[in-house]
Amino acid sequence: MDNYRESNMNWEYKTLKVSARGGFLGGKFDEKSLDTRLNELGDQRWELVSAFATHQGYGQSRDVAVILKREKR
Repeated sequence: MDNYRESNMNWEYKTLKVSARGGFLGGKFDEKSLDTRLNELGDQRWELVSAFATHQGYGQSRDVAVILKREKR
């Protein structure tokens, strides 16, 4: 029965873009801010699927993209 349920699940997806701060072309990433936002979304049943940064170089990022999913009701 579990396999049947899993194969018939419908998902909805959310993309969250978090901008780095500290410079015109990018800056340092504030992980505490993202932790707070992800915990808020987790309370709404969103699950992290993937995350990636758009690197500028020298340890700086422009944006971080986060992909989340949750089961449609």
